[in-house]
Amino acid sequence: MTAPLLRVANLSKRFGGFVALNDVSLEVADGERLGVIGPNGAGKSTLVNCVAGLLRPDAGRVVFGDKDITALPAHRRARLGIARSFQLPRPFRSMTLEENLAISRDYAAREATDARALLSQLGLGAKVQSLPRDLTQIELRKLELARALAARPRLVIADEVMAGLSHGEVDEMMGVLLALNQGGITIMMIEHIMRAVMRFSQRIIVLDAGRKIADGAPVEIVRNEAVERAYLGA
Repeated sequence: MTAPLLRVANLSKRFGGFVALNDVSLEVADGERLGVIGPNGAGKSTLVNCVAGLLRPDAGRVVFGDKDITALPAHRRARLGIARSFQLPRPFRSMTLEENLAISRDYAAREATDARALLSQLGLGAKVQSLPRDLTQIELRKLELARALAARPRLVIADEVMAGLSHGEVDEMMGVLLALNQGGITIMMIEHIMRAVMRFSQRIIVLDAGRKIADGAPVEIVRNEAVERAYLGA
C-alpha cells in the first residue's frame, strides 16, 4: 500500500482556553484533490497553519512523505515541497509579477522555476512586468497561487482562492486548479464556495468546533446528518 503524501495524526491546538483543533487526523494521497470545509471557527485556518508551519501544534504529528515535520519551521517545509496561498493575497506591491515569483523561487524552490512560463500558464503572461496594483481581483488570486507554485511544490494548500470572485471567475479558477492537479500537484482546498468544493474535490473532510466530523466522497458528505447539523443547526 502506498504511503500518503501528507499525514496529520491526532493534532490539537489551543489558544488559551479555546480549543481550535481537537485530536484531528487526516491523510492526503499523492495526486489527490482534497477539500476541507466547515463553518466559521471550525478550525480550518488553524489546521492549515499547523500543516504549513506557521503554528506549532500542542499535540500530534505532521508527516510529509516519510519525514516527520512537526517541529520544522515554515521555510524548511516549503523546501520539502509544501506551499500555500493565503486568503488575502500578499504580494510585494513594489515589485513586478516576475519579481514576486523570483522571491518565492529563490526562497523555497527545490529546482529551477521559469517565472515567465509559470505566469503564462496562469494567464498572466502579458503582465509579467506589471505591478500588483494593476491587476484585477482574479488576477491577484492567480498571482498569489503563482507565488506558491514558484516554489515547485508537491502539495499546494489553496486557502480560499475563490473568495470574492464572480460565478464565472470561480469556474475559471477551478479550471486552473484542475489543470495543476492533472500536472501532478496534490491540492488541499479550503473553501466556503460549496459548489466549487463539491465539483473539485475527490474527497472532502469536514471540521466543526475543532473536530473532524466527516470524511468521504462529495456525494456522501452532502447526505451526512452531522454535516447538515454543523451548517444548519440541530
